[in-house]
Amino acid sequence: MTTRHEILVALRVIDEHRYQRYRDAMTPILHAMGGRFRYDFRVAETLTGDTPEPPNRVFVLSFPDAATKDRFFSDPAYKAARTEHFEPSVGGATVIAAFDIADPL
Repeated sequence: MTTRHEILVALRVIDEHRYQRYRDAMTPILHAMGGRFRYDFRVAETLTGDTPEPPNRVFVLSFPDAATKDRFFSDPAYKAARTEHFEPSVGGATVIAAFDIADPL
């Protein structure tokens, strides 16, 4: 049985168009490293949370392993996309959980 490393993330997106440009820029990098969005939700209502502003996006990023996740987030092309598009479009980000899971595929 193989496993994957995943992170559950909640965001407060404040500029949908710019955030989409971020996603367009980072997704090919994610895929090239064997990563993917396993779940991706727009959230209408938050009942409980530890963040000052309620999240409006929640997703699971799936990686082959934790080392690949670390390489992805330290990749220079990813960092450039994050600086240019993510930072101005997101008002808050929280990693809710990181875990290893049996590969669902």
